[in-house]
Amino acid sequence: MCKTLGLIGAGNMGGAIIRGVVKTEAINSQDVKIFARDAKDEKTAFSLGVNSERDSEKFVKDSDVIILAVKPKDAKTVLKNFSKYLDQKAILSIVAGLGYSGIIGALNHVDRGCNARVLVGLPNTPVMAGEGVIAFTNETNFTDEEKSFVQKLFEQVAMVEWIDEVRLPGFAAVSGSGPAFAAIFAEALADGAVLHGLNRQTAYRIAYQTLKGSGAVLLSSPSPSSVKDGVCSPGGTTIEGVKALEESAFRGAVMEAVNRAAQKFNALN
Repeated sequence: MCKTLGLIGAGNMGGAIIRGVVKTEAINSQDVKIFARDAKDEKTAFSLGVNSERDSEKFVKDSDVIILAVKPKDAKTVLKNFSKYLDQKAILSIVAGLGYSGIIGALNHVDRGCNARVLVGLPNTPVMAGEGVIAFTNETNFTDEEKSFVQKLFEQVAMVEWIDEVRLPGFAAVSGSGPAFAAIFAEALADGAVLHGLNRQTAYRIAYQTLKGSGAVLLSSPSPSSVKDGVCSPGGTTIEGVKALEESAFRGAVMEAVNRAAQKFNALN
């Protein structure tokens, strides 16, 4: 039975995941262990109320599922260093740009006898606020129990989707890049408010809360158009603003931003 969780790479994303699953009591803090590459990792573990371990072999032995959350440039080196201990272990990689076959290949390049089970996940930055989205890829040799275990954990910090790996570029362009696009839109909304006399900080608060509330409404609505139509009164102020967005090719610009981001994701992978 899956019970214990190990983390390699206690940076912003890895730390946020552990903080979320421990805070919501999805897992007992004493069943979580961070691999301590240095004193900083030990300090992070202490601040999160979980255990740390410097011995690679013991860390792996004590972890039913291991989350790999290191920087992309470090991933293959880390896999190489751990490979002799990872046979028959479950590894969840959230390393950008490293797919299922890449991880299996990296492990087998070092140790052909390493039959680790691998699952690839791609979280976005709002995970750090407990409001993220993560995609797990269907290409995995995780057991059903292991998949259920990670699903339960990540549901505490994100909406969980299971998709084919070939669909990751589109997912990454919306979920991964989307927060930056949303931030630009929020800034533009605030600029419009400042144009009409609101002070900057008030404008920011109004814009942020409007986007947050709109997201909540959208999640419970049949479609974006139903929300838009519900706000647009005939001959009213909102439809006048919508007309300006359409005249500026707003939809096309957003679609092209997603398209360019997806193309870049493909190029980097």
